[in-house]
Amino acid sequence: MKISRAVNIEDLRIAAKRALPRMVFDYIDGGADDEITLRKNTERLRAHELIWDCLVDVTKIDTRTKVMGSELALPFVLSPTALQRMFHVDGEKAAAAAAGKAGIAYGLSTLGTTTVEDVAKATPGPKWYQIYVWKDHGLVREILARAKAAGFTGAVLTVDLPVAGHRERDTRNQFSIPPSMKPYIVWQAIQKPRWLYRTLTSPKMVPANFPGAAEGDPRSISQQVAAQYDQSVTWKDAAWMIDAWGGPFAIKGVAHADDARRALDIGASCVWVSNHGGRQLETCPATIDVLPEIVDAVGGRGEIVFDSGVRRGTDIVKALALGATAVAVGRAYLYGLAAGGEAGVSRAIQILADDVRRTMALIGAKDIASIARRHVRMR
Repeated sequence: MKISRAVNIEDLRIAAKRALPRMVFDYIDGGADDEITLRKNTERLRAHELIWDCLVDVTKIDTRTKVMGSELALPFVLSPTALQRMFHVDGEKAAAAAAGKAGIAYGLSTLGTTTVEDVAKATPGPKWYQIYVWKDHGLVREILARAKAAGFTGAVLTVDLPVAGHRERDTRNQFSIPPSMKPYIVWQAIQKPRWLYRTLTSPKMVPANFPGAAEGDPRSISQQVAAQYDQSVTWKDAAWMIDAWGGPFAIKGVAHADDARRALDIGASCVWVSNHGGRQLETCPATIDVLPEIVDAVGGRGEIVFDSGVRRGTDIVKALALGATAVAVGRAYLYGLAAGGEAGVSRAIQILADDVRRTMALIGAKDIASIARRHVRMR
């Protein structure tokens, strides 16, 4: 399928499945354990129905909004996700370039495979750097300083990953970073010769912003990164990082009203409602079901970004109607990246943008501020 012929995100998902070895596609596509939360995120979004206002002048639809200090042309952003060069050799640079051309923010993962400096060159638009609290706070200070010097405008602390979720697809596929040379893995790779050739002839894939990664052995670097995860992190550490960054700051992975209030109390400017796309704690609530209580708890004191399960523009509008300031998409654009690099990401953005504009017109909302709770109800 030509990327330009994709009419929805599922088309891009199918194209990505054709392009990638099974182990790599499943890494994008899969969730924790029985994938109940993975499915629930999307199912619960579908269970919310949209209601429209009649006889509204929707000649002009304005999709602009502002979040984390950045003016956005559309009410959604590209969420930070790891290891993007594994899906396409251009990786984060391709995704960032597509985001910049669309006038939306790009989030770079702390486990990204492209440096903050190269991502900054790829897009003049808003850029947010996602990070964890490492045991060595010096590493945190170093990368935050690099990100700020490169022009990143916001920081995002992910707090729902004290340990990695149990992703059974990855276990069955013997997935590892970098891939092992076991016969089962080699067989998967050679079935996708184009992906294999591009991967073998491009620079080695490492966590590009981790000190020493570019010079070290990828296996030892992976172990070093894993060893740096700090499972003792507390609200005190988050407050320290907010102070160290000194700018717009989001705490990502919030699913409870009390945590939302506390995030704002320690100085965060944004609460990011997420369950990591169903990849972490299994059988937790869908994010759309906890969004209203978090919006009420925040009470206008800060901004709210919503993610998990978003595949359609209608999903984006529903989250906005329930009080989100903006929506983050992950798998939706990764499918596009895997299917066609920057063109694939741009197609994913365009699909969602067209759907948002159409949905806004159909519910009688001429701009983002006009989207309200009255526009959505539970089935």
